Amino acid sequence: MFKNTSLLFFLFLQYLITFPEAASAQTEPTGLAQAFERLSSDPQAKYAISSICVLDGNTGKQLYGRNENIGVATASTLKTITSATAFALLGKDFRYQTILKYTGSIDEKGILHGNLIISGGGDPSLGSDRYQSSKNTVVLETWVQAIKKAGITKIDGQIIGDASIWGTQGTPDGWTWQDMGNYYGAGSSALSWHENQFDIKLKPGSNVLLSRTSPEMPYLKIVNELRAGKAGSGDNAYVFLPPYSQTAYLRGTWATDIKKSGVSAAIPDPAYEAAFRLADTLKLIGISSNSVTTDRLMALNTLTIPVGGKTLAVINSPALPEIVYWLNKKSINLYAENLLKTLAWKAGKEATTENGAAEVIRYWSTKGIDRNALNILDGSGLSPANRVTTSAMAQVLYQTQKESWFPDFYESLPVNNGMKLKSGTIKDVSAFAGYYDAGKGKRYVIVININNYSGSSINNKLFNVLNSLK
Repeated sequence: MFKNTSLLFFLFLQYLITFPEAASAQTEPTGLAQAFERLSSDPQAKYAISSICVLDGNTGKQLYGRNENIGVATASTLKTITSATAFALLGKDFRYQTILKYTGSIDEKGILHGNLIISGGGDPSLGSDRYQSSKNTVVLETWVQAIKKAGITKIDGQIIGDASIWGTQGTPDGWTWQDMGNYYGAGSSALSWHENQFDIKLKPGSNVLLSRTSPEMPYLKIVNELRAGKAGSGDNAYVFLPPYSQTAYLRGTWATDIKKSGVSAAIPDPAYEAAFRLADTLKLIGISSNSVTTDRLMALNTLTIPVGGKTLAVINSPALPEIVYWLNKKSINLYAENLLKTLAWKAGKEATTENGAAEVIRYWSTKGIDRNALNILDGSGLSPANRVTTSAMAQVLYQTQKESWFPDFYESLPVNNGMKLKSGTIKDVSAFAGYYDAGKGKRYVIVININNYSGSSINNKLFNVLNSLK
């Protein structure tokens, strides 16, 4: 024991001068361990795996962790890794391009003896209402004006939706049958349209009635097998519509007192839908065509898209920060899946979900993260088979702070419980990942996750754990 307190104080000052980071280093927040133990012992968590990792946002030091090295299903918190990787490998200025062109020739009467082709470049925002430049009315008007300017008055050929650069598999392996026909289960496509979704309008009552679709889908048959649910039971309706199918089944229950106008479903063939909307718009102004088709449908008949052609219009997507903003704010699965395929495509590989996931794992492994802690099957987290440790996700979030694009990434994260946290929810999984700025330069990197919990929502109990950081 030091008897000379002046000497002790002098030595302490020397230590801080020599190791200044010690002055700002955070220690485990008071009550965090106890709060997490309360969650773990809660009856809802009796058969669950609860995991947490909290880092000092300034130094990367782990302040608290439990089960942080056990792989857990991520739900939509995986979007933080997908979007961070997209920023890193594609760059802030990245944009997609969609090209409208024609093949053949235009005669003196304005008849196109050839085809109109919409060549998709992977843009998930094409036709989306979230951006002024990408709205379906704006895009269609751009195409119509380009066609008129070329002097085309009739198309003696087809309007072709070309999604060939990414192949035909839009739905990732591992997605469930119950998810893939609904709007949040819309598969990726090199030629997307209106976020690959449409609305089905319903009328509640003792018999649930199907009133219409928006927009009208004349090439699609909808079989209504919905049952009336008791008052207060809400929306338990699901759309069963496989990719490329022309028949959808509505199943489940729809409460007799529900206020919602209907449900949203996944477009089964986005490339066909884009071509169909253009053909329908042209028909309204008197420009006819023979038929609508896609590269996939042509291939089924051993036909190929004519090569070459003359460009009529180029649609540029919003820049990557705008796409990531909505990806994380509204948790749009389609955006994440398209970005994942884009990572493979831009790396010179076949644009598959598997190759995109491999690019994500490869990139973060070069940053020192164990690739075995990143078992990634898709870009959105919708697959229940994803397994990522909370420690690995926290390390990704910590490292993103060092990048020039971090402000855009940070801005894309929603606010949950007064913190910048991306949420994640699939069946019996609840998770949050992001940051909490506690003031005076103190920041926490947070990932908390529970798999296989019992009962209804457990979010408030996760927030009770995180409140100990406040």
